[in-house]
Amino acid sequence: MFLFLALLIGVISGLRAMTAPAAVAWGAALGWFDVSQTPLAFMGYRWTPWIFTVLAIVELITDQLPSTPSRKVPVQFVARIVTGALAGATIGAASGLLFGGLIAGVIGAVIGTYGGAAVRARLAASFGKDLPAALIEDVVAVIGAALIVVAMS
Repeated sequence: MFLFLALLIGVISGLRAMTAPAAVAWGAALGWFDVSQTPLAFMGYRWTPWIFTVLAIVELITDQLPSTPSRKVPVQFVARIVTGALAGATIGAASGLLFGGLIAGVIGAVIGTYGGAAVRARLAASFGKDLPAALIEDVVAVIGAALIVVAMS
């Protein structure tokens, strides 16, 4: 179950890079799962969820800008893989499967990056513009991340 949740949080990272680690950090900080005795203990520190939340909000805003590059360009793609790995590893660490969670998070991030881009492109084409598709993707990412973290509690 933990590895499946790590895969899913990776998919969320593919949609919105900072939403996944923000959600996982909140879960750890609120004590919904314990990572205190792992190398990822910092995810449960007091300020970690706040930092990731600010970054997630900035990302949600900048994603709406026409100048924002594609999620598939190298810098964006790598960022999604790294945050997917971090979020997945944190979920895995809560069950003693840090490395397995890391791998699941990376796989999920790749799926979310390419799948999310394809779905958003289709939605944008059907709406005739990108903004509604982007907002739908934002909602899916935020609610999906929240549901995954709640499932960990």
